[in-house]
Amino acid sequence: MKNNDAGWLSDGKRQAWFALQQALDYHFADPRLLGSALCHRSFANENSGLGLVDNERLEFLGDAVLDLVIAQCLVRGYVGEREGELTRVRAEVVAEPSLALIARQLSLGQCLLLGRGELRSGGRSKTSLLADALEALFGAIFVEAGYQRAAEVILPLFEPLVQRAFDHAGSDFKTRLQEHIQANKCPLPVYRLVEESGPDHQPSYQVEVAVAGKVWGAGCGPTKKKAEQAAARAALAELEKRA
Repeated sequence: MKNNDAGWLSDGKRQAWFALQQALDYHFADPRLLGSALCHRSFANENSGLGLVDNERLEFLGDAVLDLVIAQCLVRGYVGEREGELTRVRAEVVAEPSLALIARQLSLGQCLLLGRGELRSGGRSKTSLLADALEALFGAIFVEAGYQRAAEVILPLFEPLVQRAFDHAGSDFKTRLQEHIQANKCPLPVYRLVEESGPDHQPSYQVEVAVAGKVWGAGCGPTKKKAEQAAARAALAELEKRA
């Protein structure tokens, strides 16, 4: 970035922005577009004389671009997978914790332009701010260079998460259900023993799993743990039907 493009930037911030672009393998032709992608509303409000626009609109755009890139990756790369499984993987991959993980790998927090209040409250490490800024970066790249170039930046960052999400498919049903729920920002599931029957040497347990007070599935098993797994499996099957 040239000095006359943003003379108010500190040397440390300038170096952080350069390192970020190196890590992305994308260098902005318009430094102010990069600045807007990294600009939180609090900074824009406190420094209105700089003429920077905050990153909220770019975040909105980047969210849509990211969804499309990941969906296209899944459809092209995992032909044999059912639509419900693709939906589950996409939800996990584009969820806020995943975005923040990548943002931290890029040291994005050091690049953010934050107001004094956000700085005092630890804004550089906030999951939500990091996730929003990463999406804003993708939106900015899309604006400047188009969809294909944005996809070239996004895919290398997210392909390991896509593979990890498919690897999780072999894990237990309770874990899979919880991951789906967290990815969609719902309350954690609650398992409730509905009925216990049978003789002592051959008991049978019936369990329901509920989310936000609504029953999502029910199952039976010879132990409480197996009944909970059966309930989680039923809930996942129901979610696939709705997807």
